[in-house]
Amino acid sequence: MNKYKTINRRKSDRIYVGNVPIGNNAPISVQSMTNTKTTDIVNTINQINQLKKVGVDIVRISIPTTEAAEAFKIIKKRVKIPLIADIHFDYRLAIKSIEYGADCLRINPGNIGKKRKVNEIVSCAKYNNIPIRIGINSGSLEHDILKKYKSPIPEALVESAIRNVEYLDSLNFNQFKVSVKASDVFSAVQANKILAKKITQPIHIGITESGSLRNGTVKSSIGIASLLSDGIGDTLRISLAAHPVEEVKVGYDILKVLGIRFRGINFIACPTCSRQEFDVIKVVEELEKKLEDIETSMDVSIIGCVVNGIGEAKMSTLGITGGYKTSGLYKDGIRQKNKLNNKNIVQELEMHIRKKSNELKKFRTINENDI
Repeated sequence: MNKYKTINRRKSDRIYVGNVPIGNNAPISVQSMTNTKTTDIVNTINQINQLKKVGVDIVRISIPTTEAAEAFKIIKKRVKIPLIADIHFDYRLAIKSIEYGADCLRINPGNIGKKRKVNEIVSCAKYNNIPIRIGINSGSLEHDILKKYKSPIPEALVESAIRNVEYLDSLNFNQFKVSVKASDVFSAVQANKILAKKITQPIHIGITESGSLRNGTVKSSIGIASLLSDGIGDTLRISLAAHPVEEVKVGYDILKVLGIRFRGINFIACPTCSRQEFDVIKVVEELEKKLEDIETSMDVSIIGCVVNGIGEAKMSTLGITGGYKTSGLYKDGIRQKNKLNNKNIVQELEMHIRKKSNELKKFRTINENDI
């Protein structure tokens, strides 16, 4: 945690999506959703494996048809990560998805239809011990609630959520989490803040349909960080009109910046000016791509000159400060005798980072075994 801000997480119930705990102070899990055709089994599996490589905890898959459900059955057998079946309109697809191995369902009661249909979904989920996410979205509220509030304001989203929470409670079903999402950041944040005071179930947070990679990252970061800073949120998804891998990266970056959960390298880099002695932007971009597989958390500072470079390097796990033809190297705040050749700086720094990663991994494993 950041020593300047203590984040006191909201107390919530605990559920499991596959082997991933959610709620009751469990690590905040990072989710994403495939954007392939579910019936394209090969590409869907490939995308899930890509997501797994960058650290995704849970993957959601859309099940719009019976054919998609049949494909889901095959996909589930070939991947080793919890899968959520995303269901709209047809309750029978929810039941079929459970039978085919779904670790969780995501349903929007607003478009499932009559209570009888929801009852059948809940009955099947209860029998198979499968959790459900009640997903309330500003774009698909129940007609009577939308008529009452005229627009999907935060209070409307919360009323829909509470209605469905109370209904599932009446069925003696408690294995569920809740989300209230809107594309407007302020609406989404306010709705979640109201909801957090009214329920004990885990809350899934996100800004729905947030936009392109750049715009969506900004909107999601503002909204999700605001909630997480107030202790709200047990699992999250960054919704981007981009490759799902980017959603996972942004999710971890938000958690990393807030000091909540760490995975991989935190690159500290200057915005560059004419003082830079090597191409900082190019170096950072290349290293980010080359080192995506690193799971060990560490700070790496890449500063193009000595103005701020030395100070940043002293606070980093590894750091370099730009110099004429060669750049200074720091490890754990200590300047090293050897320097890096600016012409080969990417290759040389990658080598040092991987070596340090292995050292840290070994050290942390030893400490864990001593506990």
